[in-house]
Amino acid sequence: MEDMQEILEDFLVEAFELVEQIDHDLVELESNPEDLELLNRIFRVAHTVKGSSSFLNFDVLTKLTHHMEDVLNKARHGELKITPDIMDVVLESIDRMKTLLNSIRDNGNDTAIGMDIGPICSKLTAISEGEAPTSNEKIEENKEVKEEKQEPEPTPEPDIDVSKLNDSEVEAEIERLLKVRKAEDQARRAQKKQQKSASSVSPNKPADTKTSAPAEKKVPVTGSSGASMDQTIRVEVKRLDHLMNLIGELVLGKNRLLKIYDDVEERYEGEKFLEELNQVVSQLSIITTDVQLAVMKTRMQPIAKVFNKFPRVVRDLSRELGKQIELEITGEETELDKSIVEEIGDPIMHMIRNSCDHGVEDPATRAASGKPEKGIVQLKAYNEGNHIVVEITDDGKGLDANALKYKAIEKNLITEREADQMSDKEAFALIFKPGFSTAAKVTNVSGRGVGMDVVKTNIEKLNGVIEIDSEVGKGSTFKLKIPLTLAIIQSLLVGTQEEFYAIPLASVLETVRVPIDDIYTIEGKNVLRLRDEVLSLVRLSDVFGVKQVLESGDQTYVVVIGVAESKLGIIVDTLVGQEEIVIKSMGDYLQNITGIAGATIRGDGRVTLIIDVAAMMDMAKEIKVDIKAQLESNVKKVKEKPSDYKVLIVDDSKMDRTLMQKALESLGVSLIEATNGVEALNIVKSGEHDIDAMLIDIEMPRMDGYTLAGEIRKYSKYRNLPLIAVTSRTSKTDRLRGVEVGMTEYITKPYSPEYLENVVRKNLKLG
Repeated sequence: MEDMQEILEDFLVEAFELVEQIDHDLVELESNPEDLELLNRIFRVAHTVKGSSSFLNFDVLTKLTHHMEDVLNKARHGELKITPDIMDVVLESIDRMKTLLNSIRDNGNDTAIGMDIGPICSKLTAISEGEAPTSNEKIEENKEVKEEKQEPEPTPEPDIDVSKLNDSEVEAEIERLLKVRKAEDQARRAQKKQQKSASSVSPNKPADTKTSAPAEKKVPVTGSSGASMDQTIRVEVKRLDHLMNLIGELVLGKNRLLKIYDDVEERYEGEKFLEELNQVVSQLSIITTDVQLAVMKTRMQPIAKVFNKFPRVVRDLSRELGKQIELEITGEETELDKSIVEEIGDPIMHMIRNSCDHGVEDPATRAASGKPEKGIVQLKAYNEGNHIVVEITDDGKGLDANALKYKAIEKNLITEREADQMSDKEAFALIFKPGFSTAAKVTNVSGRGVGMDVVKTNIEKLNGVIEIDSEVGKGSTFKLKIPLTLAIIQSLLVGTQEEFYAIPLASVLETVRVPIDDIYTIEGKNVLRLRDEVLSLVRLSDVFGVKQVLESGDQTYVVVIGVAESKLGIIVDTLVGQEEIVIKSMGDYLQNITGIAGATIRGDGRVTLIIDVAAMMDMAKEIKVDIKAQLESNVKKVKEKPSDYKVLIVDDSKMDRTLMQKALESLGVSLIEATNGVEALNIVKSGEHDIDAMLIDIEMPRMDGYTLAGEIRKYSKYRNLPLIAVTSRTSKTDRLRGVEVGMTEYITKPYSPEYLENVVRKNLKLG
């Protein structure tokens, strides 16, 4: 039984691959009915499926493929010409074959619910009997009869009343039945081998004694499961997924190691071991990248897997719509991650149907316009960096921007004012709005306003983008840009206040640094004039509700992001840099947070959220904050007298804090106290006090002085804030570390009050 199950699984894998190819070949045959090689290839597929299904006792599938084989056999012997009407019937039988194979896969039998193959078999018989059968055909029929006769007839089973048997007789009967079944299986296998041997000899060449022996020897090599099986191995997808997850973890480890190496290099510059460490880290980085690419390639599939079904779709649509349309495919060998290949089939299907229905005109209209009666739809794929680009181009009537605007206003999707301000490219993007359709009437193909919005949603889920280019009377081009894999992506890391976010690099158009004076407010919206374009602006901290703790200076960073034809400027506080990140799921409880696509672990070990650009752009439309007014209200007040200056004293010793207070009394500055680093950091971040200088002890509980200084220096506002270390640590290493973390001065205890006063006076620039 296990042997039979294995044979069945192999049969299904092979059959699905063959049927997927036959669809493509049949449409090509319709265009080139004289192509004998193509006809023979299609016939062999039908014959292979028939032989395998007969061996496995799938009678319904065998009957269907047998009738189809008759038609194809007549065609390849020149007794029948393939016309579109005949092809309709053959393609319908292929659809029935797919249904039966699905039934075998799901239910273990070929009796698909509610399906009767009688009518389609009758149609095929009528086609094959259109002309008198030739001697060649009779030979084929006789061959089939002989093959059927070779099958051992089952011996009649004796009628046994099991209820009257004792235990030992029941055991004996079970043993007998098992032997009978085993003998039947062996007979079937022997018959299968004979069939394979027979099929390896060319039907057009007599198999004499000289040629038959070598032919038998070649069977294992030339057969479909010979040499190729030695070079390939089937692997479960979940194993590859697990391997991809492990590679993701390895990439994260590599990023951590590179970060640690940078820190070590700064601290131990010139040390001999650094060179060795550098070699190891560099080699590990290269190997990790190579392993990552190798694993990604194991998951790659040619996009032909998706493209091959479209010739049939276009052929059926052109007949249904009464148009002449030809599909040209290029770049089908381009490879994509398996998970993405499975996801892009439906979006491309929608767009091709759209091109056939809305784009390509009927023959009469095309002729009147001076175009060839046959319309061309081009489907091509190619690599562009870390992305795959899929282009669907038609030479139809193109998109009319004004007509699209008018239709959108009519359906209350946009206002007249919005329409006036729209560019042509933005008008083209209207077709992605839910409920939008330009069809004059609803048909089976289109017109319900459902489809293109789903296309946009599905492509954005893959972190992809869609671009439209069109010219009235010339045609349209839809360009899909999709990442090679969903697991590991390139991103731009940015900081806003105390939070860090990763923006997928595919959506980043450019980054600029602009003066705050260049930001304007128009009707409650913040805008920036960037070259010849007016760009909407929003602060990342406003989008995600990040608490405004720290403000930037008189200039700010703007990241320009884009999805399809829409652009938006995102104001951030810091640009961390570009980094390869591994996308991690947010888990069941957090997975549906709007604007967040997932999370990643950065080189320093911290978790960073990944932005869902399309969702964030929708969120940004609802935000109305006058950024410039807020920034200007935070401009520092001019300090006129010593008491306007605030100095923060950070020390866990009450006595040391008192000594510092007394030393600074004569200066007349305002003093604030903190007992440890955490308390001091909270005071700084609260924004309640405008701190002008800090006196910091090194040895403190909860957070030491070095860590505190490092945290404060992360914020651009406090880049030049005087940080004065007051400590009993006197070694050269301690002083060096103080400089590394950003200490401005280093005072060692004990010190004189006058010395401390002079250091603070100098850093505050008091006269």
